[in-house]
Amino acid sequence: MNKSFLKYLSLSIFLSLFIGLNSNAQIIPEKPVNNEDIEQKVENIAENTDAELDYTELVEVLNFYKENPINLNKTNAEELKKLLLLNDIQINNLINYLTNNGQMQSIYELQFVNGFDYPLIFKILPYVVVEKTEKQLSFKIKDIFKYGRSSLIARYQIIPEAQKGYSEITDSALSANPNQRYLGNAAKIYTKYSFNYRDVLKFGFVADKDAGEELFTGSQKNGFDFYSAYFSLKNIGIVKSLVIGDYQAQFGQGLTLWTGLGFGKSGNAIDVKKYAQGIKPYSSANESGFLRGVGTTIGLKNMELSVFYSYKSSDANVGGTDTLTQENLYITSLQETGYHRTPNELADKNAIKETVFGSNLSYRKNNLKIGFTAYRLLLNTELTKDIKPYNQFEFQGKENTNYGFNYQYLIYPFNFFGEMAASQNGGMAFINGLQTNLENRLSFSMIYRNYQKDYQNLKSVAFGENSQNANESGLFMGIDFGLTARWTISAYCDFFSFPWLRYRTDAPSKGNEYLAKLSFEPSRRLDFYIQYRQKNKMQNSSDNSLINYLDNTERQNLRFNVSYAVNQNITIKNRVELIRYQIGNTYNHKGFLIYQDVSYQFTNKPLRISARYALFDTDTYEERLYAYESDVLYAFSIPAYYYKGSRFYLMLKYDVNRNIDLWLRYATTYYNNKNIIGSGLDEIQGNSKSEIKVQMMIKF
Repeated sequence: MNKSFLKYLSLSIFLSLFIGLNSNAQIIPEKPVNNEDIEQKVENIAENTDAELDYTELVEVLNFYKENPINLNKTNAEELKKLLLLNDIQINNLINYLTNNGQMQSIYELQFVNGFDYPLIFKILPYVVVEKTEKQLSFKIKDIFKYGRSSLIARYQIIPEAQKGYSEITDSALSANPNQRYLGNAAKIYTKYSFNYRDVLKFGFVADKDAGEELFTGSQKNGFDFYSAYFSLKNIGIVKSLVIGDYQAQFGQGLTLWTGLGFGKSGNAIDVKKYAQGIKPYSSANESGFLRGVGTTIGLKNMELSVFYSYKSSDANVGGTDTLTQENLYITSLQETGYHRTPNELADKNAIKETVFGSNLSYRKNNLKIGFTAYRLLLNTELTKDIKPYNQFEFQGKENTNYGFNYQYLIYPFNFFGEMAASQNGGMAFINGLQTNLENRLSFSMIYRNYQKDYQNLKSVAFGENSQNANESGLFMGIDFGLTARWTISAYCDFFSFPWLRYRTDAPSKGNEYLAKLSFEPSRRLDFYIQYRQKNKMQNSSDNSLINYLDNTERQNLRFNVSYAVNQNITIKNRVELIRYQIGNTYNHKGFLIYQDVSYQFTNKPLRISARYALFDTDTYEERLYAYESDVLYAFSIPAYYYKGSRFYLMLKYDVNRNIDLWLRYATTYYNNKNIIGSGLDEIQGNSKSEIKVQMMIKF
């Protein structure tokens, strides 16, 4: 482990320094798009779930504004919030600057806005422009298809190695146990169409088939396993938003109602406040976490009223079935994987009907915004869990009502925000936060949350350590300080406790997390950071003793990350990450991940190549490390690196013309110490696992 690690580390550092020292005479390129914040958010989500999620909504807005940049001379706070790159104080300072000084003459005038340093300006540059304002565009039916833009994406991906779920089996063996094999083939197929007219009118659909699911046969005679579609209007008179079909509802800090992805802690210590976008279209391939029906927001002066209704089928584990009517008597849990590959998984598909309806009323005046949200959830089948001491306060039954109050008050330089919520059974939950820019280079954030053990909400995604917003209290504090124009330090600490029992934790427990990140950006083409993270939590001891007790678990990560734009064609990135994981006094394991990325844009050809070679070595699966990889548009790869081996991927993006883009991606992982990869029906007899993706996008 040590020899291979040191050898590759030395080679990686030498390559970076050699290229850097020998390219000073070249023209300094424009700052490349830096998605470091997004990558860390995605990595953080991947660390806390085993599900394969579609993170489309994270990059969809940025991709839109990359092609249709925001004109800062005619923007507003609501539009700037969609970038998820600016906090409320920075947005308020920008709006005030424009109000007091008139239209900007240059994008670099942003440096005179309080809270906008060079790294932040470079971060938003790909998505904003400064142009003279034009007359307000009117909504005309005849212009919709004249100026509207469509895109169609088709993707095919497959694991070429033979997996057990697709291997041959005798008819008698399959008849005895139909769940021994997947019903469909190994291909995963994805199709997405979208139409956008100046961000006013949108409509589109998504069709998705997971590997192992059938297509136009058997259980899927209608084609794909999952379909999603939406039609959306924005800012038409008093109608601020109208969505028919699949949509999301996001209000406050996500404590009362938030559908879709929710983000917690990442390397950005200040980016902890949620920016709710109310009713908005849903265009992801995730088969849960959305509403289906109609939702609208009506605005009148300082008031906005959102109302929504949803009725859809959802997956659930069926606990019992009436032998006469074949109706489900009860369910034991809700399913979110979206997999329907075997008879058992198909039995859980659309097992329940879910109805959700409610509203949000918000009031805004100057820098004060308050809102009240209430919704009711109805299931047509009883949810009856297998009661254990740790889960006895969780939701059961067929109906639940949640309601809450949220607020935000900006009094420079402080931004106060929070939400208070309650569930039908009387359980309560609170979250309160503060953000401030004390000066141009110093920012501070703080969040206190207190979620009672009996707070019950199936659609809550607020800031927290638990997967559910219940049985938790904690205090988070973060700071971001620009030591100089080029050096920045970010740090946070989070102290949390769980007053009641948790899964694998048979007593009240507590924990803490610390992160410190030192960033150095000497030029527009080079940035470097070193990050240390430590998390301590408690869980049941594995010792076979008569008395159960809790062991402390400690996870430490140390990361070195360098990104360098050599010139307008070449960008390289290196990362070295070390991990140490300890449980009590008996378990103490280590691991490392090191990789080299290279991206090359041909000068005379519309071709871009991205590649990575990585080495990893961990003692067990518990020390796994996650790293974001470049992927085809609207696809995401965040593999877990564990055991000992290497990983390589190569991606080609070719622009056939201004309307057609092609991607080809190949990735493979080789394990030095494994002869069997995966388990169950995903088992591969061998020591390597690969993936091939082909995607085409047509814009018209």
